[in-house]
Amino acid sequence: MHIDIAGLPPDRIVFETSPLAELGLALHALSEPGHHPGLHGWATATSSALDPDLADRLHEADFLWRHTFSDVFMPFAGVRGGNGRTGANLAEDLDILDRLDDERFVAAALEFTCTSLYGVGAPSPLSDPTMHARALDMAAARGPRQVEFAQQLLADPAPMRSWVRRLFEDCDRAFFADTWRRVQVQLVADARHKTDLLRRKGIGEAMGAVSTALTVDEAETLISADKLSEGRTSATGPGLTLIPSTFGWPHLNLLHAAGWRPVIHYPVHQPELPSPASVELLQLRMEALAHPMRMRLCRHLARSPHTTGQLADTHGITAPEVSRHLAVLKKAGLVTTRRRGRYVLHQLDLTSVARLGSDFLEGVLR
Repeated sequence: MHIDIAGLPPDRIVFETSPLAELGLALHALSEPGHHPGLHGWATATSSALDPDLADRLHEADFLWRHTFSDVFMPFAGVRGGNGRTGANLAEDLDILDRLDDERFVAAALEFTCTSLYGVGAPSPLSDPTMHARALDMAAARGPRQVEFAQQLLADPAPMRSWVRRLFEDCDRAFFADTWRRVQVQLVADARHKTDLLRRKGIGEAMGAVSTALTVDEAETLISADKLSEGRTSATGPGLTLIPSTFGWPHLNLLHAAGWRPVIHYPVHQPELPSPASVELLQLRMEALAHPMRMRLCRHLARSPHTTGQLADTHGITAPEVSRHLAVLKKAGLVTTRRRGRYVLHQLDLTSVARLGSDFLEGVLR
């Protein structure tokens, strides 16, 4: 994922908080608690206290936040002629959502039907017959609730827009107002800290503090995000907004819809969590372990350090063969080497291996 920032003045890069964006990730955490093991207590308590009617309506609309994070949660980025600023509270964010024109609201709400066309500026399904048919067809593949929602939204957006706003307002009354009061202080402090870092040390330092998955090239013309998904957008004209979230980890969301202001929605720093492995390193480690002989070598190296000769003798292969396999494992960061006298000992890095599962999950969810 890449964001062009060539010639973008530093004051066009802003850190803001958004109650509506945070509500979106809170709803995602409720519907996908497996993605957020640190939020199990909150998710369980909140779900069990929900009014049955509200729970049913959330179930009806969960495609807005469950499998894709709909851009309806960041309308400030899509209002034509807007200044890209978020609301001070949820009501103000919802007022901004009301200002989003029907074409952009419908495209954002039906994002789950056009993921492959997300960044290319496809015609509106409200006016283009082909896109209209595609949206209904893709909704049908997701289920009857999605079909009904898509049909009603395409037939007359106004009632569905009101329905969505009432749903978010009811969430605020039921649980989110208390949640926002609890997390707002941390989010505001994080946004201020990152703004100060941007002004004092530049965009490279600021992006590195936002996430180790973000890098800036030497010329400071491109921000790259280490994600499995692909996309490209430009912040040179509209500017760039970064939104912190307490519900975000392990997700790092990038809004890059054509014509919208780019947004990076990032989890606030959690010092107890190690830095995530890059997608390239994760792939390297999984490929290294795909070979059956290297798996058998790991079995011995996990128990105690071994020399190349010992491994060759144990497995009935030559020392050069063992060395080639160890080189692959070392390149992947799975094996460490140390010298003891005239012996060179190899051992499995148990910490790196233990994180393989969580690194894989974070890599595919980031």
